[in-house]
Parts: sequence; structure tokens; C-alpha cells
Amino acid sequence: MKKITSRIWSGIALASAATVVLAGCAAAPTDNATDVPKVDYLACGVSDEGSWQDKSFNQSVYEGLTKSESELGVSIAAAESATPDDFAPNLQSMIDQSCDIIIAVGFNLVDAVNTAASANPTMNFVTVDGWANEGVTNLKPINYAMNQSSYLAGYLAAAQSTTKVVGTYGGMQIPAVTDFMTGFYNGAKAWGTDNATDVTVVGWDPSSEKGDFIGDFTPNSGTSKTIAAGQIEKGADVIFPVGGDQFGAVSEAITESGIDGRMIGVDKDIAAASPEYAQWILTSAEKRMTNAVFDIIKGIAIDGTAFSGDVYLGTLDNGGTALSPITNYTGAAAQADVEAKLAELQAGIVDGSIDPVAVVG
Repeated sequence: MKKITSRIWSGIALASAATVVLAGCAAAPTDNATDVPKVDYLACGVSDEGSWQDKSFNQSVYEGLTKSESELGVSIAAAESATPDDFAPNLQSMIDQSCDIIIAVGFNLVDAVNTAASANPTMNFVTVDGWANEGVTNLKPINYAMNQSSYLAGYLAAAQSTTKVVGTYGGMQIPAVTDFMTGFYNGAKAWGTDNATDVTVVGWDPSSEKGDFIGDFTPNSGTSKTIAAGQIEKGADVIFPVGGDQFGAVSEAITESGIDGRMIGVDKDIAAASPEYAQWILTSAEKRMTNAVFDIIKGIAIDGTAFSGDVYLGTLDNGGTALSPITNYTGAAAQADVEAKLAELQAGIVDGSIDPVAVVG
């Protein structure tokens, strides 16, 4: 497919494009001019309602696009969705620009991107935390085994906790969320087993599949804060909110309760990405979407790998998920011990001797 120079958009140009204005979306800014030779490849992204600066899913994907632009020399375009009504028009705006690959961020875009991929079988699409419907072979899912890093986070949380009560809650009860929560639950229980100590996990029981959920992913909502405060009342002093940016809600609940509490971040290294919360962050269970986006684009645009609809699964083994650096842990010597144990557990998860989703009684 022939490409033209004019398709190398900046965010400002994209925002002014008629199709984008009509779709009611805004583009993420791009300013990544480098000396890297330009490659005739256009990588495009469509956000969900979270915005490209959400310090979570969308931002991680966008950073994968900008990294590809600066380090690989590809061109990028990005459309930001304000509401679900923008999903289909924004995808169409990318289709109209003859993008070589179109990345739709988040499970909320699953229906729209499957429809777009089905209607445009010669184009290549990626769905982050989504899936391809049967027969849609030009849509590549990016998924993550978040139970793996979350298992480590749960083990660490139980080790840090003075009450031996830890909590977790989710945005919505969907597999992409409960995968974190189940790993966290099992990791915390594993610390209890290893140390002959009862550990209570509030907010999720993988056996009954019942727990605490906000009902949406609205950042730092009153509902989120109420759930966090309720878990603190039950004794939790380490909380793992799996719902995007809930760290303002949790930090307020911790502060107002007067406890010496911690929270564990999700998706990005929250202590680094949101330093206003750093004093409460113990670690984060990262979904390294930046790496996945970059690797997929590099494989096709630079290495000549044929596009495939096969699932990309981020794991501890391939670096698709990992724990962020540990901060605010009680005691340097104790931290060294727990870090050594976490390395041992990670090796066990990688070699298959530890199953982070095995049901724990």
C-alpha cells in the first residue's frame, strides 16, 4: 500500500483534521523528531475514555508509539476518545489514513475494533486487553498473565502488613481485573503458609468469585474511597486497587484512618509516574504495554516479521509484566530478605513449579 509523507501527523494536525473533529476526539501530542532514519510505516492508536495521559493503560500504549517513533523512525498517529461514541469514528479516522497497524486500547473497544477489523480484512489491528472474534484473523490481542506479578505483590503485601490483613478491589468484575486479584490473594496466602501465620485477604475470594468492585473505572470516585475505607475498617493496612487510577481515593482513606498504610499500584510504576502518591506506594504490578507495542511494531516495521493474529502474552519470563522497585518497606534488612524470596518465587512461576492461580483454601 503506497504511503505519502503527508500522513506523518503531529497531534496538533490530527486534532484539526475534519474527520477527527467530527468524531469528537482529540489527539495526543507528538514531538519526537530525532536523527533516526524515517521508515515508511504508520503506527496508529485509539484510546478509550481514559485519555492518553491517564498514567495507566492508554499512556503506556502511547509511550510505546512514541518510543517506536523516536527509536525506530516510524510515523505515528493517535486519536483520543472522550466517550464510547468516539470509538468507531476514531478507528475509522485511522483506517482512512491507511495506517499499517491500528492499536485499540482496552476491553471497552473490543466490539468496535472487531467490527473494524472484520470490515477491513487487509488491514492490521491490535487489541490491548481484548480478544479477536472467531474468524477475525487480522486482529492481534495483547494480553497479560497479571496473576504472576500480582502473586509476588500479594506475598510482599503480607510480608509488609502488621495486621496480616490485606485488601484488594476492582473496577469491574471481568477477567482482566480478577486475574490481578486472584494472583494477589494466592501470593498473600502463600506468605502465610510459609510463615505459619494466618493472613486474611479482604475484597476478593477466588473460590467463590465474590468481592468488592466499584462498578466502573472512574478515577478516584467516592465509591472507590468508600471501599478502601471499609477494607481499612476490617484491618487491611496494604490495599491493591485494580481499577486504573484509584490511588487518590486509597491514599485519602489511609490518611483519614490514621493508619500506617501502604498501597500497591497497577499497570505502571505508580511511585514514578505519580510521585504525589509515592509515600504510600509499596510496589506496582506493571503491565508493560509500552514494551509490547514497541516489540510488535519493531518486529513488523524493522525486522520484517509478518503480522500475525496470534496472542501476545506478557509474562514474568518475557518481561511483559513485573514488579516495580519496592519502596516504603519496613526495615532494610527485612526488605533484602523478602526481595530474595520474591526472586525465588518468580523463578518458580517461570519454570512452572508455582501456579499463581491455583486455588488456596
